[in-house]
Amino acid sequence: MSNVDIGKISFFIEQEIAAGHIPGAVLSIIHKGNEVLKEAYGSRVVYPETAPMRSDTVFDLASLTKVVATMPAVLQLMDQGKLSLGDPIGVFLPEFQHLQEEPIRIMHLLTHSSGLRADIPGIRGMMHLSRDELVDIILNERPVHPPGTKVMYSDIGMILLYLIVESVTGEAFDTYLKRELYEPLEMLETGFCPIFDDTRYAITEYSEQRQAYKSGIVHDEKAELMGGVSGHAGLFSTVHDLTNYAKMIRQQGIFKGRRIVSRAAIELMTHNFTPYNQEHRGLGWMLNHQSSFWFGGDYVSEYSFGHTGFTGTSLLFDPKQDLQIILLTNRVHFGRTEHILRIRPRLHNLILSQIE
Repeated sequence: MSNVDIGKISFFIEQEIAAGHIPGAVLSIIHKGNEVLKEAYGSRVVYPETAPMRSDTVFDLASLTKVVATMPAVLQLMDQGKLSLGDPIGVFLPEFQHLQEEPIRIMHLLTHSSGLRADIPGIRGMMHLSRDELVDIILNERPVHPPGTKVMYSDIGMILLYLIVESVTGEAFDTYLKRELYEPLEMLETGFCPIFDDTRYAITEYSEQRQAYKSGIVHDEKAELMGGVSGHAGLFSTVHDLTNYAKMIRQQGIFKGRRIVSRAAIELMTHNFTPYNQEHRGLGWMLNHQSSFWFGGDYVSEYSFGHTGFTGTSLLFDPKQDLQIILLTNRVHFGRTEHILRIRPRLHNLILSQIE
């Protein structure tokens, strides 16, 4: 059992809140299957009126959607024999049959090595577009690098995966995920386009278009244009539900005796598919590579992996230490500052320094 000094960790987060770097946070630490800490700090909203953060606060997960929705959906479809990592995406999206020597494959999308751009320039000025118009833009994208040669983190690639999941399953992305992933994992407060009492949300950024702070409305512009449901962002959840997800990953795809994802898929997802690049990528996950891109800190093992979300969320796994850390903040409530980039690795160092 770990001897984590909860007071030191709480003081660290409270200092960051006092400095105005984040409005609040919910932190969960699970070591060897035991919940060492689950605590809420600060405020879930500061503007226009302050309200306290709670352990059941609902967060906009932002890019954690990629690994808590899109990636597991693809792994499940692989388990069912409905697709493979080597499949060219044109098999599922005929509109994307671009003439090129090396086609973009499922593996490329999951590992951010498709060569597709990270984003659509000027998207904040395109909020008049319809969902179909945005999808049409994405289906007409061309890679700027040959697939499989460079890691370039791409929301566009994850939106294509979302379209592929819908094509393969023949149903809405959120409908599939609710039945096949969230209900079996008892993640009953996880989903897209949430409907909760307004007091439950961690409020995000001020929207000029809405003339109000976003509450229960996805922060990401592309996901908002997609109607709130997409493969790159849009998912909302709580620390309780993410803890269940983390337990499933820790237990090699099993939750409460039920197989959710195959052991083979869980083992494969942390294989380094991009040894040619400084930023190492597994299937969806960022892998420990001890560079300026790595958010996990200095003390995690070489087997660690995780992901972050732009709103201020993160998941970190260290299988060697048998440790999972969930940090949920709504740092964008204070604008798009970069304080979170230093908070994560320093917090992880503080926690790991106490793990025995």
